[in-house]
Amino acid sequence: MGWTMTLKDDFGVIAWAGGTGNYLSFFVLWSLLLIHVRTDIVFHMDHQFTWKTGQWGHCMGEDCGSGGVQSRTVWCVHTEGWTTHHSHCNHMDKPESRRHCFKVCNWHQDLFEWELSPWEGCVLVPFFSNELKLRTAECITAQHGIQRRKVQCMRTSNRTTVTSRICDFFSQRPPVEQACLIPCPQDCVVSDFTSWSGCSRTCGAGLQHRTRHVLTMPMYGGASCPNLTETRTCSGSVGCPSGEDEYQYSLKVGAWSECRLPHHKDTLINGRTTVDFSSNKENNTVMLHRHASHYRQDHHTHRHHQKYPMSWELEVGYQTRQVRCTRSDGKNTMLSLCAKYNSPVTYQACVMPRDCYTSDWLSWSPCSKTCRSTDLSPGYRLRSRVLTQIPLSGGKQCPILEEKEACNIIGDLLPNCPRYEWRATDWDECLVSPLLSRLDRRRANITRLCGGGVQTRKTYCVQVPDDSTPHHRKEVSRPVTARLCGGQEAPVAIKNCSIPCQHRCLLSRWSPWGSCVHDNCKDPEGKKGFIQRRREVLWASSSPLDVCPHLVESIPCEEPACYLWQVQQGKCTPNKSSCGPGTVVQSAKCINAEGEDVPMTYCTEDPPLTQVPCEVACPADCVVSVWSSWSLCSHSCASKTAEGRQSRTRTVLALPGKGGKECPGAPALEEWRVCNDHPCLVFYWEVSTWGPCIHDTVDLNRTYFRNSTATCALGAQIRKVSCMKMNGGSVVSKRCPDSARPETIRPCVLPCVKDCIVTPFSEWTACPSTCMPENATSATQSRHRTIIQRSANGGQECPDTLYEERECESLAACPIYRWRTHKWHACTLVPNSVQRSLSQTAESCGNGLETRGLSCVGENDEAANLTECLRWAGPLPAQIRACRVACKDDCTLTAWSKFSECIGCGSFQSRKRSLTGRSKKKVQCLDEALYPLEEKEACPCEEYLSQPFGNWSDCILREPSTPGLLHSWMSQQEVKECGQGLRYRAVACVDQQGRLVEPTLCTDTGYMVEVCHIPCPLDCKLSDWSAWSACSSSCGGGLKVRSKWLREKAFNGGRPCPKLDLKNQAQVNEALPCHSECNKYEWRIEPWSICTINTVGDSPSCGEGVQSRKIRCVKKGKSGEVSTVEDSQCDQEEMPPRAQVCFLACHNDCVLSPWESWSNCLPQCERGSERNRSRQILRLPAVGSAACPEMIQSESCSLNTTCFTYQYQVSEWSTCRLSENAICGGGARQRLLDCVRSDGQIADLQKCEQLGLVMDWKLVENCVVDCPVSCVLSDWSPWGECSHTCGNQGQSVRTRRILQDAHEEGRPCPNQLIQTKPCPISPCYMWLLSDWSPCTIEGADCGEGFRRRNLSCVIHKGNWTESPPVPVAEEFCGDKLKKEIQQDVAQPCFVPCQGDCHLAEWSSWSSCQLTCVEGRSFESTGRQSRSRAVIIQVPENQDTCPQQVFQTQPCKGGQCYSYQWRTGGWSNNERAVWCQRSDGVIVTGGCFPQKRPSMIRHCHPPCAKPFSHCTSSGVCRCEKGYTEVMTTHGFLDYCTRTPGVDTNLKADVKTNSGRLKPSQGRDRLTEWTLRPVGPDGRVKLWVYAVTAVGFILILFIIAFSFLVCKSGKIAKTTPPPQKPLTLAYDGDIDM
Repeated sequence: MGWTMTLKDDFGVIAWAGGTGNYLSFFVLWSLLLIHVRTDIVFHMDHQFTWKTGQWGHCMGEDCGSGGVQSRTVWCVHTEGWTTHHSHCNHMDKPESRRHCFKVCNWHQDLFEWELSPWEGCVLVPFFSNELKLRTAECITAQHGIQRRKVQCMRTSNRTTVTSRICDFFSQRPPVEQACLIPCPQDCVVSDFTSWSGCSRTCGAGLQHRTRHVLTMPMYGGASCPNLTETRTCSGSVGCPSGEDEYQYSLKVGAWSECRLPHHKDTLINGRTTVDFSSNKENNTVMLHRHASHYRQDHHTHRHHQKYPMSWELEVGYQTRQVRCTRSDGKNTMLSLCAKYNSPVTYQACVMPRDCYTSDWLSWSPCSKTCRSTDLSPGYRLRSRVLTQIPLSGGKQCPILEEKEACNIIGDLLPNCPRYEWRATDWDECLVSPLLSRLDRRRANITRLCGGGVQTRKTYCVQVPDDSTPHHRKEVSRPVTARLCGGQEAPVAIKNCSIPCQHRCLLSRWSPWGSCVHDNCKDPEGKKGFIQRRREVLWASSSPLDVCPHLVESIPCEEPACYLWQVQQGKCTPNKSSCGPGTVVQSAKCINAEGEDVPMTYCTEDPPLTQVPCEVACPADCVVSVWSSWSLCSHSCASKTAEGRQSRTRTVLALPGKGGKECPGAPALEEWRVCNDHPCLVFYWEVSTWGPCIHDTVDLNRTYFRNSTATCALGAQIRKVSCMKMNGGSVVSKRCPDSARPETIRPCVLPCVKDCIVTPFSEWTACPSTCMPENATSATQSRHRTIIQRSANGGQECPDTLYEERECESLAACPIYRWRTHKWHACTLVPNSVQRSLSQTAESCGNGLETRGLSCVGENDEAANLTECLRWAGPLPAQIRACRVACKDDCTLTAWSKFSECIGCGSFQSRKRSLTGRSKKKVQCLDEALYPLEEKEACPCEEYLSQPFGNWSDCILREPSTPGLLHSWMSQQEVKECGQGLRYRAVACVDQQGRLVEPTLCTDTGYMVEVCHIPCPLDCKLSDWSAWSACSSSCGGGLKVRSKWLREKAFNGGRPCPKLDLKNQAQVNEALPCHSECNKYEWRIEPWSICTINTVGDSPSCGEGVQSRKIRCVKKGKSGEVSTVEDSQCDQEEMPPRAQVCFLACHNDCVLSPWESWSNCLPQCERGSERNRSRQILRLPAVGSAACPEMIQSESCSLNTTCFTYQYQVSEWSTCRLSENAICGGGARQRLLDCVRSDGQIADLQKCEQLGLVMDWKLVENCVVDCPVSCVLSDWSPWGECSHTCGNQGQSVRTRRILQDAHEEGRPCPNQLIQTKPCPISPCYMWLLSDWSPCTIEGADCGEGFRRRNLSCVIHKGNWTESPPVPVAEEFCGDKLKKEIQQDVAQPCFVPCQGDCHLAEWSSWSSCQLTCVEGRSFESTGRQSRSRAVIIQVPENQDTCPQQVFQTQPCKGGQCYSYQWRTGGWSNNERAVWCQRSDGVIVTGGCFPQKRPSMIRHCHPPCAKPFSHCTSSGVCRCEKGYTEVMTTHGFLDYCTRTPGVDTNLKADVKTNSGRLKPSQGRDRLTEWTLRPVGPDGRVKLWVYAVTAVGFILILFIIAFSFLVCKSGKIAKTTPPPQKPLTLAYDGDIDM
């Protein structure tokens, strides 16, 4: 549904609106305008009272839309302005106070918005009021300014402007102006004046001038530039001769007029040229009076311009100029006064101007910014157009041919820019061979190497897909060129790895053989068992397929017993009396084979009896000791020839008495039994290595889970288990205990089937976008892909094709066009009428111009647009050439003859001509400088000379045929880093004139090539391993060592040697743990013999006696056998006694058993502790006999004497042990454990175990031997482009980077990571623009002329300082005409005449200066200036002088300058003051004027006192050596000489108002230490004090003398008794 409505208000018709959805903004606009209608509307009731209304309020309502209500206030007012009651006003005219309105919704604000223009430039505040104030204070940082902008309310739908009150309703109006800061004012700064010029006249009165130039233009309200010129009058050195004219005359020419075409009849030009003798200063005016004023028309209206012309034809016209004779005072005068000059040329032929025309603009190129990135800068796009007509003769210049504009400025609607990141393939196979040196690689079996190695992978750059793009546009992991990832760090391409070695285990010692037990004690079967011994795995390598050697050895035995009764007997108790038969109580407990208590039910045999019979010896009975312990078994096992035996003995302690029980016989004192009667057959289980993981036939559906994701199926590994006989072969399985049988099957993870994963092909490389030149080879493009994961375990194989190449689609051949030149037209002269009117000559001859047309033809000579030839046909042929129509007075010559033939290189060819007719007799024609009769030119030569240039390149090795990933020692076919290579030297090919030509004319490649050699690196060489040294410890654990020594040091970057010792020798050591048996030799003793008592007669054979035993030194064997050796091999200090005193008790004596062993001391042998031993009564003494001796003995525990402590001790660590086929990687190091007694003796480990000592030492630990990783380098990059496209300075560079630094003894990285190669030396052709020539005026002294610069084609070698450019033919540099269009090669100029007031030449550009604050700049672009000063030559022309001119341009690399006032020394109260720039340049301006120091010193009143002067502050001061004496008013009174200062200055110093007068005595006082006179000339206070004291003392003396004299006179009359006079000395010297 739609509606149509016309909205009106005070502003008139606003809009036609239709369609509620599209034109809602117009309705909102209407409603908002109704809110802001005019207020204060007055409705008249009568002449006194009227209604008055307020403004309408906001539209109120519950919902937005048309249902709103707005109200306003209505009141009645008197005409005088006071408010009254409503009844006084007419209610019929009362305005409404409420009305319906459209309430604006919040979302309506989206229909309108404020549009803000950019802030305008910051302008100084005074500029707004057009007033400038004098700066009274120096600006420090910046000054205040204001900047403004425009604010408009815009409709968002169509961006049209609406009233601002609409946007005011939604949001506050943005500010339209704001304060800003402008840098401090920068005054104009000019240089110091130059020296005065010479006087303008050599005689009489003249002028001389001096100038200065602008250094800095005023900015930010700074002071303007002063006058750059100063002029003063001068007089010539001599007076002017009488009668000589005081004026000088100059021939002055004007500018050439515009080129014009003559009339077709050549009759309408009947004017004449006249000379204006007035003082007109318009020098470029030709005063040509014409009869037909309608003649002059624009010649462009007579020709039709074709947008794409097919040919060019030129028109020849003519131009004229004015000639005047000027006087030195600037007045024009008669030409006759300048008659000394030849008549200048006033007309000439010219080519009619031709404007530049271009084609229409081509389409815009795609925007350079096609995606949204973090860079907020916009993109740009280009469009271009081509020339269709080249300008000539001052025609309209060409406009720009290329436009560039910003595009995609916001970029929010663009897709995200692609991101690029590095990816890496899977790691390659782990290799150990790269870690070997060349020598080791030849020796080693490569297939058996294991341990630490290195593996590599390939890195490549991919485009990361954008998640916002449709799925079908995504290309996953498509490789792109590596430079797109150049800003990121590439992933690591090499890492350490490990190849599992043969399984290695470090095992403990074998435990002692155990007892004969059943194979399974929980389920014993049969009467056969096994004796076993065990060992433990201390450390094992991590190889998954191998196992450690067997850990259990077994020997079959008979009558096994897993559990035995252990019996403990008590004391024998006689049955009836104190001796004789009795019983002993014994207790039993069940123990297992390890001696641990177990429940009694485990022992299946009947328990022992609780009481067994025994006998206590009576006093007369023979007493025998208890049985000793069984001796060691003589053999560890039984063989056919030997069996093991062991014995035990007992001895007679007391002989029987009368009637007593007899002693047993000698055989009964020793018992023998068979031991270790099992055969010498040791069996063990042997296992093979685990087989490969195969499918488990039991359950094929099991899956192995890792990290909650299914990976590969679970399989099984099987190995063979066999029972082996020691030193024999395989036997039946029942010979080995089944309980120790290893497992034969275990689960495993089947190898995952891995398919080959390859990246998609990269994009095809770009084909040339331009056409193909003729005879050019076809271009190709390529693409590649990378293998990310290789196939394994039956997966899909990788494709064979990783690189594809194809020819580019057929490119169009470059079109062939050529210029076709037309025939030269006849020589065109200036029309005769013009010549007659200007030179009064009737002859039609002289200089003119010839032209010819140009057209463009294609390959088949078909006509084409000239635009095509401008693009494809090369330089434009000349269309104009000068010509001359001979006059009757001209010299005539024959045509040039043909050039003579060339003889060879270095010769010349010539041609000749001759004068004809009367010219042979004319003097001017005989001048060969003007009319040469012979020309010579060098013959063409095709012989060239090659000259070597520069240094040789680096030695470059031959490239490998198939480049690999890493150029290092990463494969068996090692990439060569040494050997034979080639080095290159550039060759310059020059012709006979020494000019550079193409290098292919001398050599095929442009190089000299020679063979070079890079020395191969020699690795450090070490000797073979030495023999193992003896164990470092003679007892217990130690180390044995073997070494390698340095044989040859490394050279040329070979593998370095290990660290050197103090003797600068490389030493490599290997240490292994070793153990020396401590009890290798021991004393072996036999039982004591019977105690022998020497009896005499019938004395009883009891008491003390002697018994002996045999002692021998034996050596222990590995299997327990012993052999007797010399006694000296055993420790003599520990040698047991061979004989001892014994005691046989008599028949009635007490008999005791031998002493039992001493009890153990406390573990730490604490002070005060004791140990005990005891013995038992074997026979009580008879009645009346002596009692039994002590039964218990005690002694104190003394450390290392009677008490010992024990602790574990470990040896030093061995070196890290590797597999024999490994050179680095993971290994193990080991150390041995000993039990050490406190006195240093090595004890058996079982001793420490029995004491329950805690062993916290780690005996084996993993270790790592760092791999000698050699340096790994990337491939050499392709050779880069030449640094110079021509010349002899070009270098091509290729680089490589370090992927892996050398580690440990790996081969270090070579120093050469960059290689350079010279580029072929080709000639450099360029257009050289010469400097501007001086202003040239043909045939006159001054006036309008031209200055020109030449565009010449030169050849150079790239270095101008070494090879200056040499001119060559223009065709080598290209189209000269097009180049001249781009360069300004001619400029009009003006040469002032004598007396002219004119501008000087431009000064040089000033240094680049930045705007700075406190020495720091906030801009990157500076400014530099130049100026032209006004030169006044005669005073009469001062009123016609031009204004001085300034120019400013931006510049780079500026610097900050500061300015400071400088002063010179005072001279007669005057000094020089100048402003100086921080670089030392004296300038005017820049310094703050209010801070300028004074140049003249003034003092009031004047300094008239002797030795005084006026200071810079305007105060009179004394000179050096004198002190000021001031009046009470603060003025200088006089100068007094400073005490102690030697000065020869003398003067008559006058006194004033009764002051002390200085005298000669004052000078003497200066020598005192205490000076009575101060520096101000006044007497010091202490002088007055001393004078007063002296005066009082004098009065005292006078008074005292008077009293003495008076007393003497009285004594003469009445003499008193005489007494001695005593005076007390008070210290006064007068006393």
